[in-house]
Amino acid sequence: MYMSASFEVHEPPTALRLVTQAYASLLLTAFALMPVQLIAYLYFYQAPTLKFEDHLFHEIAIAVATLEGLFVTYVTWRCYKSSGEPLLRWLTLGFLGFVLIYAPHGAFTGMAHHNIWLFLLYGPASRLAMSVLLFVGLLSYNLPPDDVENRSNARAWLTWSALFLTVDLIVAWVAYSAYAGHPAVRLSLEGGALFFCALNVAVMLSRRIHSPLMVIFGVSVTWFGLSSLAFILGQPWNHMWWLAHAIFAGGFFLLSYGVVQAFRTTRSFSTIYSQEELMTRLAEAMAGTQSALEEVKWSNQKLERLSTTDPLTGAGNRRQFIEHMETEIARAKRSGAPLSLLSLDLDRFKAINDSRGHRVGDEVLCGFVRKCLEAIRPYDSVSRVGGEEFMVLLPGATLDAACAVGERLRSAIQSSAFDVGNRPSIDVTISIGVSEFGRDGDTLDEFLSVADRRLYRAKHEGRNCVIAA
Repeated sequence: MYMSASFEVHEPPTALRLVTQAYASLLLTAFALMPVQLIAYLYFYQAPTLKFEDHLFHEIAIAVATLEGLFVTYVTWRCYKSSGEPLLRWLTLGFLGFVLIYAPHGAFTGMAHHNIWLFLLYGPASRLAMSVLLFVGLLSYNLPPDDVENRSNARAWLTWSALFLTVDLIVAWVAYSAYAGHPAVRLSLEGGALFFCALNVAVMLSRRIHSPLMVIFGVSVTWFGLSSLAFILGQPWNHMWWLAHAIFAGGFFLLSYGVVQAFRTTRSFSTIYSQEELMTRLAEAMAGTQSALEEVKWSNQKLERLSTTDPLTGAGNRRQFIEHMETEIARAKRSGAPLSLLSLDLDRFKAINDSRGHRVGDEVLCGFVRKCLEAIRPYDSVSRVGGEEFMVLLPGATLDAACAVGERLRSAIQSSAFDVGNRPSIDVTISIGVSEFGRDGDTLDEFLSVADRRLYRAKHEGRNCVIAA
């Protein structure tokens, strides 16, 4: 029984696409600069003597901000630990530095009438530290991921924490020094934060960084800079001062939303698909569907005779893997899209068969394939090409993205206990070799051979690791 369908992809007129693109950019710019309207309104129309001084409300707000900041710091660190992106490392430090330096601003609320500078200076100091760290992070955008062993280096994180606490002590010293009351002190801190936020936006525009999460990053940094401007124009407890808090909180919420989206998807700020990229891929798929259906008609009998799946695990077999890889290589040559491959092997699997029996070994293989399917994307494929050797083909993935998938899969397998009925569970690790088509060979044999060689290196270099070079 055959099914037929027709799909038509209608490209919108060029003029309409340009107008809608310009309109979307205008809306984004208007949203990023929305706080300017509120700042201007209060600057020209607020009553200078109108204030809202409520210490308890301020302390509760800072406590909530501190707890949220700690949560976002932890989520960002987990993303960094998974992907190793240097940007996420600096983003984690930016959140951590802000929290540790900003917390005394709430703790010393009661000092507002005794030493106003001990109360005030922690806010601009925390914003300056965060803006500098975000700028350094932006400069590291798209750099190679950090080594796995360096991502959880406790000494490095403790050193940074000690540095932030040292800043707290320096601010306290300044607050009690003869320089505290000089307007230049607060203006320098707040103006420095504004300067580095503007520098962040300028670098993003000059480098044309417009991936979905980085757009959120840019809007958030813009709001951080505008909050510093509001703090410069405001005075403690007046409405401009409270507005500055609200603007910064809005930017913080927005950036934390980007972090959560990264955590729920690719654990990365750079390898995430935008709506435009998804629509382009969908359009390409729909355009090729009609010809693909015609091919199915004459190849269906052949496919029915040929078993395409491994009978034990349900994964593709070696023959299906080779055919699929030939198809994706041809697609990559036509479109120029990246294509990567993971070569995986279960470490010391023979010992499991010898000690626990082949039935238990078979259950481990089936559980491993289920874990693979949970860790990869829907249009990726996993195939069993040997006893305990598997291949995962990743269309559209660069070498860095494939390494991130491999590391996520390796970590998931290592942290899983494979249950085999009433018997004790089994701990399993895997070794992975990674290659990218074109970069590591432009033929099927070279592409596959490089991944296999790196797999063997992973086995000989201690197992339970990902080798990509």
